Amino acid sequence: MGRPPTNLHADVAEVLLDEERIRAKVLELGERISADYAGRELTLVSVLKGSLPFMADLMRAIHLPLTIDLMEVSSYGGAATETSGLVRIIKDLSASIDGRDALLVEDIIDTGLTLNYLLRYLRGKNPASLRICTLLDKPARRLVEIPVDYVGFTIPDQFVVGYGLDYGEHYRNLRYVGVLRPEVYST
Repeated sequence: MGRPPTNLHADVAEVLLDEERIRAKVLELGERISADYAGRELTLVSVLKGSLPFMADLMRAIHLPLTIDLMEVSSYGGAATETSGLVRIIKDLSASIDGRDALLVEDIIDTGLTLNYLLRYLRGKNPASLRICTLLDKPARRLVEIPVDYVGFTIPDQFVVGYGLDYGEHYRNLRYVGVLRPEVYST
């Protein structure tokens, strides 16, 4: 990408989801998850790095005993804005999910290729249950059907950053989700 951006906010064409809307949705998802898993312990699995802010807020909105674990995968090929469909696990789970209820926490689902791979991989670890919670769903780009149990927001096919989502490792720290100006990523 070259030099780091000098003004993160100026690179955003429009705010798609402001901080308040995100906070309200996370609380709503936390209540639903708490009700669905009442009386059970849950393991939240976050896929680094993008889903980290969402998982941090979501776990505080869930009123159950829970544990967390982190995975890191690489799924991008040559272009920084397109997934290759080839997935490499960089960091695997630290603890076993065998016989446990697991909830995979994602920042965004677009093509579904990476998530499809992760689902197959995690099912091989014999969890009692495995569900998906995503903050953002971008169905216009879907190449593989994925059963998503908890969706925060369905968004249009636009390149978004903020609240964990990045371009060139920047913009993750924005407190909102915004549409990145095309001239930023097309140069």
